[in-house]
Amino acid sequence: MTNAAVDLNVAATDAFDSRLIVALDVPSVAEAEALVARIDNEAVFFKIGYQLAFAGGLSLARDLKASGLKVFLDMKLLDIDNTVAKGVENVMRMGVDMLTLHAYPKAMRAAVAAAKGSDLCLLGVTVLTSMDAGDLAEAGYAMSPEQLVKRRAAQARDAGMGGIVCAAAEAAAVRAIIGPDMAIVTPGIRPAGADHGDQKRVMTPARALSAGASHLVVGRPINAAADPAAAARAIRLEMSQD
Repeated sequence: MTNAAVDLNVAATDAFDSRLIVALDVPSVAEAEALVARIDNEAVFFKIGYQLAFAGGLSLARDLKASGLKVFLDMKLLDIDNTVAKGVENVMRMGVDMLTLHAYPKAMRAAVAAAKGSDLCLLGVTVLTSMDAGDLAEAGYAMSPEQLVKRRAAQARDAGMGGIVCAAAEAAAVRAIIGPDMAIVTPGIRPAGADHGDQKRVMTPARALSAGASHLVVGRPINAAADPAAAARAIRLEMSQD
């Protein structure tokens, strides 16, 4: 594998369980900083996506890394090979831990070549967890979500990617395709009894880990909670029951 894979034995190496990634899906850096403070070390891994990145979140990513935390930059890159490669090179200089791109073979190969020799874990996004078979059909795909996820997982493996982003429902099938060493990052995680919101393919923390996920991305159940620290703690407790 040419791209950095993630140490899946995180529980043995980290003071806190870094399998939990908290999505900082908030409108401003000030709100993100306040959320990290309120979580109060109940999580050490944070995701920055479009919403926050376009509001100054890239600088926050550097600050979080400087403070010893882990950062997942969820940019879902997709462009011509040269543009993808140059983007990955600049992300490498930021020192973040994970970066997403859409799992198109040419884009993945360009990203892997650009990241060669670095510790950046490149993640291929298969099918968004907000999409179901009807959404794919509307977009012109003849395959089911499960079929498309499997194809892209195999292509990511062959390209030398560090991991896959997929719904927890597909984690077991993906793990069988990519083997034990690549990361499987699953969004759409909802604690038992939580509202699903706009997510269509969801799973509880313990079930997702049992299915083969290595990392769980949790957003609204933590960042919209009255007590984010308590919510993160409860999710880590659920994770320990896998």
